[in-house]
Amino acid sequence: MTSVLGAAWRKSGRCESAHCVEVADLGTTGVGLRDSVSPAQHLVVSAEAFRAFVAGVKTGEFDLR
Repeated sequence: MTSVLGAAWRKSGRCESAHCVEVADLGTTGVGLRDSVSPAQHLVVSAEAFRAFVAGVKTGEFDLR
């Protein structure tokens, strides 16, 4: 399991509630993701996978139709 100890977590400035997705740049390890309500639980994905996900969000790939 990849360690996220000491990671600098951040969330969108648009997040107004406590229920936010937080991300952390883990360098060559990838990107950490967690829910601000349950920070002890996290997911680590490769930087490439995260870039592909963000690109999909921007193009509407995951929009409900």
